[in-house]
Amino acid sequence: MNKDVSIVIADDHPMLLKGLHDQLEDSNYNVISSAANGMQALEAILTLQPDIALLDIDMPLLSGFEVVKMAKDKGVHTHFIMLSFHKEADYVTQAKALQIQGYLLKEDPFFEIERCIEAVLSGKYYFSKSFEDNILNNASKEIKKLQLLTPSESTILKLIAQRMATIDIAENLFISARTVEKHRSNIIRKLGLEGETNQLTNWALTNKSTILEL
Repeated sequence: MNKDVSIVIADDHPMLLKGLHDQLEDSNYNVISSAANGMQALEAILTLQPDIALLDIDMPLLSGFEVVKMAKDKGVHTHFIMLSFHKEADYVTQAKALQIQGYLLKEDPFFEIERCIEAVLSGKYYFSKSFEDNILNNASKEIKKLQLLTPSESTILKLIAQRMATIDIAENLFISARTVEKHRSNIIRKLGLEGETNQLTNWALTNKSTILEL
């Protein structure tokens, strides 16, 4: 029944893109479009509404994460799977923040892609077996903490991640500096960052990519 599964694939490495295309076709999947950059991938997803989009993260014009965010904002029902060389925790956290169902490493064997496709089509999450459990668990914990924030707190955290000072945030949001400080205190408490004065700023800068995806 693989022919019933429509797939868009995207990777800016021509050989990797062709190899993935050929393997999927050989396994009787219906590859309806191949893209060499993020903009092409987004256009294909919005136009063709595939069941699955297999996306590289590092692509020209738009990253894989940006493609997912923009496609989701348009209300598409495509299931997303990231294919990447990145094993770092912050990439996993970003994927979880965007509620991406699948994340595989390019070193994984092809049968893992098939398992992942089957899982996400069933509404499940499937992350590479190469990820250590602590990376997945820590990423989930960070996302749960961020979900505790109110919309106002999330907005302020995003501005902090962009290196904006309290007074500038206050002017930007038309509120008092005192109100910003109160929100900062609440954010620090909810994220469990009690301690150094600059800890929230440092944490926001370290996790900037994830914060801005919220």
